Amino acid sequence: MSTEELIQELKANIIEVLNLEDVTPEQINSDEPLFEEGLGLDSIDALEMVVMLEKSYGIAVQDIEETKKAFASISALAAFVAENRTK
Repeated sequence: MSTEELIQELKANIIEVLNLEDVTPEQINSDEPLFEEGLGLDSIDALEMVVMLEKSYGIAVQDIEETKKAFASISALAAFVAENRTK
C-alpha cells in the first residue's frame, strides 16, 4: 500500500470511528494538527484512535511520547502505522 493510499484509509477510518459528521477525507489536510487547532480532536478521540490502530493495524500503543508524535497529523500517523503495523 502506498503512503497516499494509507493516508486516505486513515482519514476514512478516523471519520468513521469518531463519527465526524459532515467531514469528508478531502476536507482533512494531511499535515494539519489533529488536536486543538486543526481537526480539533480531544483526549477521548485519542483513546478511540488508539483502539482503531490496535484493531485495524495490530499496533499496540505503549510509548506515550511516541504516540503524541504520531498523532501530530495524518501524515505523521501514516508514517507511524507504516513502520509499526502487524496487519
